[in-house]
Amino acid sequence: MLDPSAAESMTADASVCASHDDITLRAATDADMDFLRDVFSSTRMQEFASAGMPVEQAEPLLASQFSIQHDYYRRHYPHGRFDIIVRGEKNVGRLYHDWHGDVAQLIDIALLPAYRGAGIGTRLMQAIVAEAARKNMPMRLYVEFNNPVRTLYRRLGFVPAGENGVYELMRRDAMPFEHEGTWAPIKGLSNHFQ
Repeated sequence: MLDPSAAESMTADASVCASHDDITLRAATDADMDFLRDVFSSTRMQEFASAGMPVEQAEPLLASQFSIQHDYYRRHYPHGRFDIIVRGEKNVGRLYHDWHGDVAQLIDIALLPAYRGAGIGTRLMQAIVAEAARKNMPMRLYVEFNNPVRTLYRRLGFVPAGENGVYELMRRDAMPFEHEGTWAPIKGLSNHFQ
């Protein structure tokens, strides 16, 4: 599942994305739980605010939803990578992905609000697609039907492959990435292959 708010982070053009040489990934640890909860809450708070719920009521609900989602992802993706997105020295988001088996699964990507819309998400997606192409692995992800990031996914070669409630399953066959030489790999992305 890809968070709808991550769409803003994935709409910058390639020239902006190419400048994100300071983006790295590192494995999340138990010490990162507060940060991960903050990232999750930042992607959902607007939904509660739009419904007229006060922040002090929304925060405990979001904390509970985060715990449920976190447990679900850990159970359903036991071989998954749960990474912190780092820009320079600053933690800016999360990237959950699973390369176990014969399909690379993008589980979730989300950035803190201050880092959305700057091309970081696009840069990460390009690196993930290029990595899957190098490994000759098809990819899949779920995205909400009303999420504008679907346009980026189509540009990267993803096609609709099914649905699950409000989510569309998108798949990208194992094929060379059209712009493979254009973007350098993201440090930390290939660690699961070492």
